[in-house]
Amino acid sequence: MSWGSARALAAGSACPLGPVSVPLSDALGCRLAAPLVALVAVPGVDVSAMDGYAVAGSGPWRVVGQVLAGGAPHEGELRPGEAVEIATGAPTPAGADSVLPYEHADVGLAAASRTDAVRVAGAVEAGRHIRRRGEDIAEGAVVLGAGAVVTPVVLGLAAGLGHDELRVRPRPRVTVLVTGDEVVHQGLPGPGRVRDAIGPFLPGLVEWAGGRVTGTARVPDGQEALRAALAGPPAAAPDGVGLAARPVASADVIVACGASSKGPADHLRKVLGDLGADVLVDGVAVRPGHPQLLARLPGGQLVVGLPGNPFAALAAALTLLAPIVRELAGTPVRKETSALAGEVRTHPHNTRLVPVRRSGRGAVPVGHDRPGSLWGAALAEALAVVPPGWAGEQVELIELPPGG
Repeated sequence: MSWGSARALAAGSACPLGPVSVPLSDALGCRLAAPLVALVAVPGVDVSAMDGYAVAGSGPWRVVGQVLAGGAPHEGELRPGEAVEIATGAPTPAGADSVLPYEHADVGLAAASRTDAVRVAGAVEAGRHIRRRGEDIAEGAVVLGAGAVVTPVVLGLAAGLGHDELRVRPRPRVTVLVTGDEVVHQGLPGPGRVRDAIGPFLPGLVEWAGGRVTGTARVPDGQEALRAALAGPPAAAPDGVGLAARPVASADVIVACGASSKGPADHLRKVLGDLGADVLVDGVAVRPGHPQLLARLPGGQLVVGLPGNPFAALAAALTLLAPIVRELAGTPVRKETSALAGEVRTHPHNTRLVPVRRSGRGAVPVGHDRPGSLWGAALAEALAVVPPGWAGEQVELIELPPGG
């Protein structure tokens, strides 16, 4: 299948997840499924914008009370010539015309023969330093549209507007199965062994696309272990790490790393056939990443098979996995094209994905792009999509997560 067709089919195979209402603590990183509306006005009442004195009429003013933020409001209405000592954020009394800040106030006692009340004087401007109810945000105002990303700041905004929950598009749940007896997950690999370089980059890539990795499991070589990981009871890995705590059954997408080729230890196709899966993509005309696949299990879960070489796996993930996650999560796709400013090896039949950096002259290939190495991708800002028989025209750039 051509690279463009495979990518489009992957996106088309994913049905967007339905909206759910979640607590604020669970909404971070999701996209709003409905506009964010102010349930309360901000501020909710007229409040002081300064520490000082809320005053009525002309000065000097006799201080008749004190109001603190969070404390009881002043009872009654201020009469002309009266003032209330007030803290920033405290509700201003009815009848207050403005707030006289401490630094502008002349404070003293009245003559002993008349009263020992505190009096203040100073120059004020009518309405100054009082934030009126709804001045910042009116009750019922739409402050963010559907589709906005719930960032930490959006959580604070929503809380300030009275929300305990948000209606969001949930982030797709992705489970990663890292296969292969030769794969080690820490330390220096011995002879015939390799470090897992795919499992570490997938959570960040999935998160960038709008999903979240909810489980990662190590699966030894063999059909039975892979079948158990995809559909059956949990199987224990050789090192004693079991799959019981890995939420494969609840995942929206399952990613199998290193079992998508057609070698003697690559059992994914056979296992998917035994499970009655519908294979949607079986190999893509792209370099690197040709031996990738996409299937749907009878229960509806999508399975993405990635090759074992790290850069090939990244190319396949950007071809199949990222479009699926974006579609499920409602994450928009950035479209970009560019000229290529450098020599590129083309292929007569396959699309090539080439690591590049942007420049004023166009996209510059960074090299180091062999299937088994992530060096070039780590240096790159994007992957240039070089079609078969490319003749110098502008090419599409696939966005990479920030930093490659």
